[in-house]
Amino acid sequence: MKRLLVCIDGSQYAQSCCRYAAWISSKLDVEIEVVYVTDLRQFEVPFVADLSGSLGLQPFQAVMGQLQELEKEKSEVILAQAAAQLKESGYSNPVKKTHKTGFLVDSLKELEEGTDMIIVGKRGENANFATEHLGSTMERVARAATKPCFVASREFKEVSRVLISYDDGPSCRKAVDFVAESGMFSEAEIHLVTVSPNEEEEGSLKGLKNAEAILADSGRSLTCQMLHGEAAPTVIDYVNAKEINLLVMGAYGHNRIRQLILGSSTTELLQGCQIPTLLFR
Repeated sequence: MKRLLVCIDGSQYAQSCCRYAAWISSKLDVEIEVVYVTDLRQFEVPFVADLSGSLGLQPFQAVMGQLQELEKEKSEVILAQAAAQLKESGYSNPVKKTHKTGFLVDSLKELEEGTDMIIVGKRGENANFATEHLGSTMERVARAATKPCFVASREFKEVSRVLISYDDGPSCRKAVDFVAESGMFSEAEIHLVTVSPNEEEEGSLKGLKNAEAILADSGRSLTCQMLHGEAAPTVIDYVNAKEINLLVMGAYGHNRIRQLILGSSTTELLQGCQIPTLLFR
């Protein structure tokens, strides 16, 4: 892995994204690009439209110009703060800073070219007003990205215990291969867990054993278990009991509507686990 794309805004999650990016760089010596995208919707709200009727066209244009200039200054401050946070966290290479206007998801295809992993906060600037919900930008990025997506939690904590929530789907197999091969996890304690109903245990056990062999061959410190129950609550309980600090899983399970929603278990896990999550397509 050579390059990380860190998507930031003005929230506390942006600081966490930068700290996790610096941690990954300390393991892999990757280049980091931080990107801030000005959301066009803030210039299209009814309030702005009302100003055009109240003030007339010329004053409205002046107000719009001032708003856009303020947004440009805001982007410069946020990008500078991100670069400072990366430096403070131990990243010593030059930081590429990118500002775009539009929508992050629309820019993603261009931005992720040449990128090996995308880092985005679980929530954004309005996180304190909807703490039980995932950020809409995060969900859109996770759906649209073709690269692994690291979803940062609010608070940074160095990764020492990793849980792979495994269902033997193609995305989970990618996750296992990545963990086995990547220097990110050379010193981490790896937990490989499958949650299966009793009636499907034989097939699930076979897939789990295959994944266990791959990780064992890589020399990772490994704990492997099959659990029973509902997938998301069982994994959340395991995360809390074992003090896991990174969850790795596929973005979609076997039953999925790729174009519309994340896998239902994936969404429940993202909402219920207060730790970062690494998603694979």
